[in-house]
Amino acid sequence: MVRFRLGLDDLASVCFACSPLQEAVLSLRMWTHPGCYPGQVPWFRRIQDTFTGLGPARTRLLRSLIASNRWLPDFLTPHPASSWPDIRAELATLRATPPERVSRDLERAYLPHDSTIPAPLRHGLHTPGRLLAEIADALEAYWSTCLAPAWWPRARSVLEADITHRARRLAAGGADALFTDLDPRLKWDHGTLAVACERARTLPEHGVAIGGTRLVLTPTLFAQGAITAIAPEETPLIIYPARGHGTMAEDQTPAAPHRTLERLLGRPRARLLLLLHQPATTTELAHRLGVTPSAISQHLTVLRESRLTMRTRNGRSVLYSRTPLGDDLCGGGRAAES
Repeated sequence: MVRFRLGLDDLASVCFACSPLQEAVLSLRMWTHPGCYPGQVPWFRRIQDTFTGLGPARTRLLRSLIASNRWLPDFLTPHPASSWPDIRAELATLRATPPERVSRDLERAYLPHDSTIPAPLRHGLHTPGRLLAEIADALEAYWSTCLAPAWWPRARSVLEADITHRARRLAAGGADALFTDLDPRLKWDHGTLAVACERARTLPEHGVAIGGTRLVLTPTLFAQGAITAIAPEETPLIIYPARGHGTMAEDQTPAAPHRTLERLLGRPRARLLLLLHQPATTTELAHRLGVTPSAISQHLTVLRESRLTMRTRNGRSVLYSRTPLGDDLCGGGRAAES
């Protein structure tokens, strides 16, 4: 059990962040433990051939980054430097990892449970700097080829929707409402946040004082419960399962709108309104409808002016969803799409 002690100033500085690199690295669990994340199976079946196309050396290296108990070396997931860091900046941070940390983190991730470091990683330990470059290159290729084209736009919408929901919980009910709703592994009691954690043996029993360093909460699609990471040189971080991660398994094929709705709004806007039964970004909507983001923006403007949709800003990102009037027009949800 890890216990974080938060004073009033610490609570005021709690923030949310989402790391594309973290999601890329954690998604490698789909190639080693797919049964643990059923909501992601349909997506990763679709990109199976693309992943294989990275070549046997790279796919073997990427698979080896996940231990048999699903742990991974900490240096692969540097703490996000902003609420929505650019993956190129995160990869640059990864490439700048001190070589001595590479060896240390590999030993910590694999030796306690597997008793050995996987061969693709063990063979590179004599030149950890070169091994680090190979890992970063493989992750960059994996991201740009397998995840960025289609999976990430949908995943980002789910993660953004989660953060928006959590922020509303915090605003409406304070820390108690936020932490009790976040994950069953978290317990909030009079200024102390306890996290059930397998890696807690090396941390002090009396707890970790945040002490103005800021606690970062980051959602993920690849965890079965909240986990935490804390190191003297980094800000405290809690990773938790994103709300709505099960929607990733839904059919992404846009449904044909009912003829009445189509006559009222026109086919493009009717299809768009139906898709907004879950919050989404313009990028995801454009991908699913096969049109440009600018075309989506024009339709969304009309729907918003008609009070059928609303938007929620999260940093530089904007999520769109239906208003209650939009829900009523669509018959209340997806049931009306058939």
